[in-house]
Amino acid sequence: MNHWDSLSAQQKTHADRKITALFDDPARATDFAVQVGDMYFDYSKTNIDVTTRNTLLALARDADVERQRDAMFAGAHINETEDRAVLHTALRNLDGGPVMDEGADVMPDVLDTLAAMRSYARDVRNGAFTDVINIGIGGSDLGPAMAVQALAPYHDGPRCHFVSNVDGADIADTLQGLDAKTTLVIVASKTFTTTETMTNARTARAWMIDHGGDPKQQFAALSTAEDKTEEFGINPLHVFGFESWVGGRYSVWGPIGLSLMIAIGPKAFDAFLRGAQDMDTHFRVADLHENMPVLLALVGIWHNQICDYATRAVLPYDERLNLLPSYLQQLEMESNGKGVQRSGADSPRHTGPVVWGAAGTNGQHAFYQLIHQGTRVVPCEFLLAATGHEAELPHHHQLLVANCLAQSKALMQGRTFKEAREIAASKGFTDTELDRQARHRVFPGNRPSTTLLYRLLDPFTLGQIIALYEHRVFVEGVILDIISFDQWGVELGKELATSLAPVIDGSKDASNEDPSTAALVDFVLRHRA
Repeated sequence: MNHWDSLSAQQKTHADRKITALFDDPARATDFAVQVGDMYFDYSKTNIDVTTRNTLLALARDADVERQRDAMFAGAHINETEDRAVLHTALRNLDGGPVMDEGADVMPDVLDTLAAMRSYARDVRNGAFTDVINIGIGGSDLGPAMAVQALAPYHDGPRCHFVSNVDGADIADTLQGLDAKTTLVIVASKTFTTTETMTNARTARAWMIDHGGDPKQQFAALSTAEDKTEEFGINPLHVFGFESWVGGRYSVWGPIGLSLMIAIGPKAFDAFLRGAQDMDTHFRVADLHENMPVLLALVGIWHNQICDYATRAVLPYDERLNLLPSYLQQLEMESNGKGVQRSGADSPRHTGPVVWGAAGTNGQHAFYQLIHQGTRVVPCEFLLAATGHEAELPHHHQLLVANCLAQSKALMQGRTFKEAREIAASKGFTDTELDRQARHRVFPGNRPSTTLLYRLLDPFTLGQIIALYEHRVFVEGVILDIISFDQWGVELGKELATSLAPVIDGSKDASNEDPSTAALVDFVLRHRA
């Protein structure tokens, strides 16, 4: 029996076992947890027992996770469909040695770019700029937007704004009230051809010119297409490039993180990089059974591929991590949302899960009803800081912690019909109405969750968290035998949007479109102002 079949058999055998029963082992809480510095990952509130964990670890070993990990860090072209290395880890390799790609050490260029970013960020922070607008989309937007929000207590630079959607409302609402003479615009597009980004960039440039600004001095570009940035009118000294081995959703560590560096300063940005580097080191040297990214990935494999739980809720009990679920949604679903294995054969099993979530406690008043009493099991991943930044409001953080820990406990423990009946009886219900009311108060429980604890959400810790999830996605991809670093699934829609543009603007008729699309275009054209 192979490991996949063994895991399926174990799941069927223990499908009705209560997670609470596993705590008959007094050591379970500490045995099913791992700590890296001030970060603590608890996965004891899952139905994974010692046998299942050992089988999952064997699955990882048979998939050559360790060898593939070493190959990634060594610069092997593990992004096979694009024939590229995957070296976003080099962007935070502040204390490491050479990192090779095709026989050349990439680190001198990485460190030179980082030094240029620091110099430029200091100039912006010391200048007359009051606001920064980062224009990008996907990884060129979600990463810095999430990190800037997460590290708000460390902001001591200009205010940062983010524009991504081609919907004119996004750029219009952002520009409203800003001073064109004191606003810096950063255009983030590797090729400088991304339709949404360049449309917004041209609108921002026209706004700046119309309101007395100077795009030559007030625009910067994060791009490798120097000919196009120069044609756009951006000062070459304000252009920061990055290599093809940095994927968009892994790019916040380099030039794409310029807005973050401007917001929090170069020193804090370096701490952010060092946090990620710390997690990289742990991922590279820790044995699999003590390796936090590996264990997080194996929990995900167990829940998604073995238990067939199709979704995963990311629930940070930290308001400033409100964008983290969206960030991880892209990281996981763009990386592992594939139906084809490396060989080109169809995957024999489901691959990436649907990732979603929101910050607690807001989510408790939105979708936790379904998580607790719905018909589908949703594994939950809680994140929580032991300490909040608002020292003058300690009772707020105490309530936050209590709510977070209570939710994971409630998901596991549930409430029996007997307990619910006693509650209903205390409210005065009797006879058949008593039982009916009790049924509505039953919680099935036995719903799995993990909890990631950390001391304080500071730049170092945020770097650790993001790198942890990056490596988790990598490990899952290796085990599923898919290529996590391409994203061909986004191409078809972009190609069709380009071909539809002349139909939408009326310069071409819709006769060659399918009947549904043609009817939709007709409605738009008839009702367009």
